[in-house]
Amino acid sequence: MHLARALLPVALVCALSTATPAHAKDAENDAGKVAAKSAWLALTPDERTATFAFSDPFKDYLRHAKSAALSAAELTRLARSAGFEEFTSPSQVKAGARLILPNRGRALLFAIIGSDPIETGSRMVAAHQDSPHINLKARPVVNAPGSVALLKTIPYGGIKRYQWANLPMALVGRIDTVDGRHIDVNIGFAPGDPVFVIPDAAPHSDRLLRNRTYTEIFSGEEMNPVVGSIPGLDASVADQVMTALRQRFKIHDEDLVAAELELVPATQPADVGIDGGLVGSWGQDDKLSAYSASRSLFDLKGTPRKTAFAYISNFEEVGSSNDTGAGSQFLDSAFTALIDAQAKPATALAVRNALAHAEVLSADTNDGVNPIFPQNSENSNAAVVGFGVAIKRYGAGFDPNSEFTARILHLLDANHIAWQTQTPKVDVGGGGTIGGFLSMRNMEVLDVGIPLLSMHSTYEMSSKVDLWSYYRFMLAFYTME
Repeated sequence: MHLARALLPVALVCALSTATPAHAKDAENDAGKVAAKSAWLALTPDERTATFAFSDPFKDYLRHAKSAALSAAELTRLARSAGFEEFTSPSQVKAGARLILPNRGRALLFAIIGSDPIETGSRMVAAHQDSPHINLKARPVVNAPGSVALLKTIPYGGIKRYQWANLPMALVGRIDTVDGRHIDVNIGFAPGDPVFVIPDAAPHSDRLLRNRTYTEIFSGEEMNPVVGSIPGLDASVADQVMTALRQRFKIHDEDLVAAELELVPATQPADVGIDGGLVGSWGQDDKLSAYSASRSLFDLKGTPRKTAFAYISNFEEVGSSNDTGAGSQFLDSAFTALIDAQAKPATALAVRNALAHAEVLSADTNDGVNPIFPQNSENSNAAVVGFGVAIKRYGAGFDPNSEFTARILHLLDANHIAWQTQTPKVDVGGGGTIGGFLSMRNMEVLDVGIPLLSMHSTYEMSSKVDLWSYYRFMLAFYTME
């Protein structure tokens, strides 16, 4: 979740607290929050089995999706396995067609064409697949005191920098060379691979650093991991590192200027807790929503009446910028191409009508009530891990029309899907999604999510029952009448 829309105004909407079996208010916890009924308690034995089974392919996806580009590649692979094909010709656009519309290998639009024209309306789940990480600078390798070479970096997205120190990290991404070659980089996950670590100061010698504040333990220019430590007879450690990179990838120094290389935690997904109820992994914000939106579309059977879309964007953590972010014109171009294939020519009015009649879930994970710091949340409106889908209410100007929200609540209740509400504590925190970029296109957009523990950290935690509820919600939404 991008933090630039933080500190939003909040309007408390009493009507959304109406009790139902899936989210009844029935107790107060020690923190004073009126507690909803845990979604785990409503599961039948078969549903419990399905909940645990659903998390396994999600964890497998996370093992592959270590960057936006790698996520796009893995989702495309899964789409093809589900009968989707890349959109290359207008003749493909017919009822029931399962299409992939890629955007530069870093963003995607998946579509199942409905029996009704797209201009009359569609159902879209929109999410982003980028996650907080650390990028390399264009000239990344430098010598440093202590006879080591470091990588110069730029933090990406809202992170607590101290969490990335002393952490084994992997280097992933791509190098596109001036002579036209494309080289994939993935160092740190295979057995025997080296890792990269930002060295912290020892408690024996850190007195000069102890007055630094919580968020300033590391400055941006101190987020530099060790990349080498062996000098040559007539070469520095940095020179030796550059020599090794040239030999390994057959590149010139200038090729690193064009590279897209990022450092991510060299950890893998795992269950958390003796009961295995949580999934732990870096990158769940928001690869979790990207996977759920796509997987639910892939599993959709038959031909929907309204065209169903899963829109997976990039760069949300830095404002949805660039040509693969939600602020680009990619979505407009995709709608134009599909409408033109249905009824030539695709007039500007037809495209605008299609956008105006589209109904959208802007799906993005959110901060859950922290068991150690519950005071950070507003008890009566904060989402709790394990209590189901979060309906986000940021306040007037950011929420959809009430009639659309009411339809979504009816959908959840009709399908017996656990849900709760999420509103940040006023003047304390907040967040945002790509929904604002879609509502500016006159689409009807509701922000939804599920809560995470340790959000935007190097190892986030989600509830398996929330993940399963999220998936079922999206699957039902695609065919909502």
